Amino acid sequence: MSLLLIVSILWALSFGLTAQVSGLGAPFVTAARTLLAALVFLPFLDVKGLSRGQVLAFAGIGALQFGLMYLLYIASFRWLQSSEVALFTIFTPLFVTLTADLLRGRFSWLFLLTAALAVLGTGICVWSGLGRKGILAGFLLMQGANLCFALGQVLYRRLAPASGKRDRDLMGLLYLGASAVAVAMAAPTIPWAKVAAMDSRQVAVLVYLGVVASGLGFFLFNAGARRTDIGTLAVFNNMKIPLAILASGLVFREAVDWPRLAAGGAVIACALGLNGLSGARP
Repeated sequence: MSLLLIVSILWALSFGLTAQVSGLGAPFVTAARTLLAALVFLPFLDVKGLSRGQVLAFAGIGALQFGLMYLLYIASFRWLQSSEVALFTIFTPLFVTLTADLLRGRFSWLFLLTAALAVLGTGICVWSGLGRKGILAGFLLMQGANLCFALGQVLYRRLAPASGKRDRDLMGLLYLGASAVAVAMAAPTIPWAKVAAMDSRQVAVLVYLGVVASGLGFFLFNAGARRTDIGTLAVFNNMKIPLAILASGLVFREAVDWPRLAAGGAVIACALGLNGLSGARP
């Protein structure tokens, strides 16, 4: 669980930093992040002993969990404001729980309740009231992104132990799969003039987002997913959102509704407590 908490903090800080490079275009930023993450873990890549099917499976998980997820996530900004995108990520825990149950062929009411509490707590933190027309398309795109991220976690959690490999041995494959999807999307639309005019601050932010937030972050998140139960994994899928609001107020000096944050955080803490009482294990 400590790994998932570390990642939640890393991702909470990345929200404010991403805004500083958004002018470079979402496709380019996504491709840069996944390629940098791939470069970090390629030296550790070890496919010895893996079948061709296993190699393709892990690359496919990366393409799904990171690459396709980003495609759908970015596309949703055409219809949604950033706060609405954040709000619609709260359904990821439900997808984690439901996909895990479907793959196991059994249903856990406790894990579903834990995920529902995580959704409720995060919703309290970020709900801003939605009533604008044309929001359905953005909502559906975000749910597609949530499903890709959730299914990738669950599949990795199921397949990685059987491979006999350490997490660092496999992550290069996942990032290569993600990079293939991201680069294919970005290639036709790269804003070369803006890229050439990047200042040192933007370069530093991109390196942080690629190496730390995406590279180290996804590595630790999948490693944590492999070592924890589905209920805890579901809760931590939303932990980054209240932490991001906290970082916005304390680090980036943005206005924050502190009573709402405290109320939502308390509900998420209840979800973790409920899951702990279950005595669940990986």
